[in-house]
Amino acid sequence: MIARSQDYVEYCREVARDLRNVEDLALRGKNAGNVTRRVISRIVRELELSDADQLVDIGCGDGTLLAMAEDSGVAHAIGLLATDEEVDIVRGLGFHVQQGLTDQLPLPDESASVVVCNSVLLIVPRERIPASLREIWRVAKPEARIFLGEIPVSPGPAPEPEFETARETLSYLYRHHGFRTWFGMLRRMAYWKMTGKPMVIRNGASVSFFAEPAEFVAMAEAAGLELVRFWPHEWPEGRVNYLFRKPAKAIVREDARHGGEKESPDLWTVTSPYRASAVAAGSPAAGPW
Repeated sequence: MIARSQDYVEYCREVARDLRNVEDLALRGKNAGNVTRRVISRIVRELELSDADQLVDIGCGDGTLLAMAEDSGVAHAIGLLATDEEVDIVRGLGFHVQQGLTDQLPLPDESASVVVCNSVLLIVPRERIPASLREIWRVAKPEARIFLGEIPVSPGPAPEPEFETARETLSYLYRHHGFRTWFGMLRRMAYWKMTGKPMVIRNGASVSFFAEPAEFVAMAEAAGLELVRFWPHEWPEGRVNYLFRKPAKAIVREDARHGGEKESPDLWTVTSPYRASAVAAGSPAAGPW
């Protein structure tokens, strides 16, 4: 019997244990290092890093952003990864990294002038997103720049069909994905059989969280963040990048002082037809890369 798991933490652990190329820690697929470097280069330009910045990269992958931040001369840069297995690998490359999840950041309050969380929240279960955004607000200094990238607007392609037997699974993979994928799964199955471990196919990199811009901005503002702008991600399509800031002082509505709710800024930049169409079309008004 083959079981399926959507646990993204265990998926990250499995990737690290079976790693052949450190670039695969970015979870973009095999041999995607050039894509990672192109995306991170644009993030660095967007944030305009300086020698006064203290940067936190949540889900730092193979450390590409940490390397570029250090080259930019930031005062301090730290990366966070979901598992100790990933930390051991990236720490071995000379980077300052710690284990930590998006909703439990192992960092002091107001310790970062720049927070980056790119291509990470999409694999976090939806119920953990509000807590993750609150944690980002907590560790960010007042006036910090906060980049939350590659948030899908839809769940993406339908999941692969599930089969109970190894024979059915292998047959499907060979027909639809070719010899390489088939052989890779065959090796994993042989390993499970030799070690006596349960057959579990982990698909933690599938999209768990997606949101239209209006919904995601409202969630971020509920956590205390303030929208600067958003624009469509270049590739893959159907994702949106957001730049937020942490206001120097939270604003509380008069009618909500006892409840402690923060006032959300006007959402016209998100909900107006012009902005909505700009995001869809990738026009300069939405600030595409």
